[in-house]
Amino acid sequence: MTITDPTTTTTEGDSAAALAAARADLRGRLLADGVLIDLGSPGLYGRTGVFERVYAAVDAAAVRSQADLDAEVLRFPPVEPLAAFERTDYIASFPDLAASISGFTGDDRTHRALLAARERGERWETFLQPADLMLTPAVCHPVYGLVGDTVPEGGRTFDIVGDSFRREPSLDPMRLQAFHMHEFVHIGTPASAKTHRDGRIPGMRALLESFGLAIEVVPANDPFFGRVGQMLARNQVEQALKFEFVTPVYGPDHDATAISSANLHEDHFGTSFGLRTADGAVAHSACIAFGLERITIALFAAHGTDPDRWTSDVRAALAL
Repeated sequence: MTITDPTTTTTEGDSAAALAAARADLRGRLLADGVLIDLGSPGLYGRTGVFERVYAAVDAAAVRSQADLDAEVLRFPPVEPLAAFERTDYIASFPDLAASISGFTGDDRTHRALLAARERGERWETFLQPADLMLTPAVCHPVYGLVGDTVPEGGRTFDIVGDSFRREPSLDPMRLQAFHMHEFVHIGTPASAKTHRDGRIPGMRALLESFGLAIEVVPANDPFFGRVGQMLARNQVEQALKFEFVTPVYGPDHDATAISSANLHEDHFGTSFGLRTADGAVAHSACIAFGLERITIALFAAHGTDPDRWTSDVRAALAL
């Protein structure tokens, strides 16, 4: 017989309720003050001029901080071919976050059936067929299929920013379904990949702290799915493959929220895409990633929704 400590249960319930209230308060302020616009689906928002002003400043500051990399600039659409998506093996680890695109390919008869279903209030999307396209869950995905079979000596480094989509509806304004990451990806040897990841961490922390945010760098794991995913998550933490830059958006009584990360992929993408280094070994990769919306919303949470009233130090760091 299992005996539950009612004090512990109550405390956990109170903490969860307090966190939900803090999230609702921040979301309410962002909407009421005209920073975000509710689009009617959890985790999807329109953005106003004040949001875009800060968002652009955050992105520009991130780019300035990595200028010494002299990275190759690449930009991709918010969708990727199914064949390329398959090679990343994303669906094996994160099936709950993935989303495909479908289109109508039927004839007039099928269209009439679709309209009849719609008129009855039924889910007419079942009449659509897979379009062999996926919404991109990670902006770096397309780059691995473009670098060729052999990475030159010294490796290659890329500046990549774009749309990401992860099917993870939430009323927490720090957890969006559609968002942007600015990543700086290196593909090379195991040593150069690790140097890229580790060498960038101090500068990233200093940059985020210059924005007036309290930052800790902590080992972390991706949200792998299922029982096997639990093992993968433990391994990721134990091997220190992922670090997150976290800040207490909802106060010291609640877990801090990740706003950026530094990731070592080891040979995952090198193996999946057949990438080799100059000496014929499987290429390794690493990336640092700035969560642009998360950093922006963390700034509004920390300093208020009027950037003109932020401290001079914060405004100077962001060149506002």
